[in-house]
Amino acid sequence: MKISVIGTGYVGLVTGTCLAETGNEVVCVDIDKAKVEKMRNGEVPIYEPHLDVLFERNIKANRLKFTTNLDEGLDHGEIIFLALPTPEDEDGSADLSYVLNVSEEIGKKIKEYKVIVDKSTVPVGTAEKVRTIIAKNATCEFDVISNPEFLREGFAVDDFMKPERIIVGSSSERATAQMKKLYSPFVRSGNPIIVMDEKSAELTKYASNSFLAAKITFMNEIANYCEKVGADVDMVRAGMGTDSRIGRRFLFPGIGYGGSCFPKDVKALKKAGKDENYDFKILNSVIEVNAAQKTILLPKIEAYFNNNLKGKTIAIWGLAFKPETDDIREAPSIDMMEALLKKEVNLQVFDPEAMQNIEKRFGNKLKYATAMYEALEEADALLICTEWSIFRTPDYKKLKDLLKNPVIFDGRNLYNVNDMETEGFTYVSVGRKAVNL
Repeated sequence: MKISVIGTGYVGLVTGTCLAETGNEVVCVDIDKAKVEKMRNGEVPIYEPHLDVLFERNIKANRLKFTTNLDEGLDHGEIIFLALPTPEDEDGSADLSYVLNVSEEIGKKIKEYKVIVDKSTVPVGTAEKVRTIIAKNATCEFDVISNPEFLREGFAVDDFMKPERIIVGSSSERATAQMKKLYSPFVRSGNPIIVMDEKSAELTKYASNSFLAAKITFMNEIANYCEKVGADVDMVRAGMGTDSRIGRRFLFPGIGYGGSCFPKDVKALKKAGKDENYDFKILNSVIEVNAAQKTILLPKIEAYFNNNLKGKTIAIWGLAFKPETDDIREAPSIDMMEALLKKEVNLQVFDPEAMQNIEKRFGNKLKYATAMYEALEEADALLICTEWSIFRTPDYKKLKDLLKNPVIFDGRNLYNVNDMETEGFTYVSVGRKAVNL
């Protein structure tokens, strides 16, 4: 099939590359000329495991092409995916200007039947708005459907190639048949293509992300309470996770969630509810608790240093909002670093992939290490903000030799409490007893 993808951000690039991998001819459109030129030359503009292999293979096979020319993309595709940014507006709502502006152009330019697919995360009713805008100028038939993405950063290629389910919001049998044909190679193991109306499909994405954000936040509240009463959140988590009604996933406590989806989607759903005079009380609490959770370790760091942080040097391992990505959007590390910088703390930081993005944001306010142990040199303490695998089994002797004080503040509960006590570290984590404090 001939596919066009408008927008080559995280979702658009993964979508286009994975669709090309199953033999489709894909044209990706983006207004950034420099970015398009780099992609034409085989350079992947984002870090996502395994994407580079598929990207290179499909460019060489001439199945994946890039252009800045919208007309070229619209002429090419039978199915046209809109994978455009929907950033958070000042009031928390999703900014649809990119989607709606492109829709205006689509209406003016399409010459034959097209299936227009909202792939971006958009509020309920967006497909209807897109349909209305295109219809103002269109001289041919078209359909607009909702096909929300469920891609986890760090696992996006696997999520696309082996989806748990595919949601198609469509009121057109013709468009639905096209989408089923397109996605049939991805569901050969029997996972469902679920067809529903467009509004339900749009809400499914927001509901899913908001529920997972609430689950994470609830576990963080339990972890905070564990510290108050002397319980161990790891034991509580194990007891909860074996209940099939709850499940083991998203029960790991820490310093809050971040990224491009959960924060934005929770706020957008809350704002959408407000627009309908509905108060999402749970979402209000999720947002409030998560904001506080990001700096939950700050008072513990201050207490250790007797409320005198000025001039201290703290090493930070992990800057991305989660492992296996270079994405720093809404990352808890940012909240912690900004809070510590206000206390006039010197920060020495390391992340396997996110250093460049952090440097763009913080400039010379930080010292950037080229390796994990380099960040520890002459530091007064270590703070862990992201659970990268390389941090899980460190050389404890080297840690002690490099740090001025053998103290670790672990925002991701990477280490066993008893092991840290045996090794002689002062160790503070989330929802578990502090040792040697």
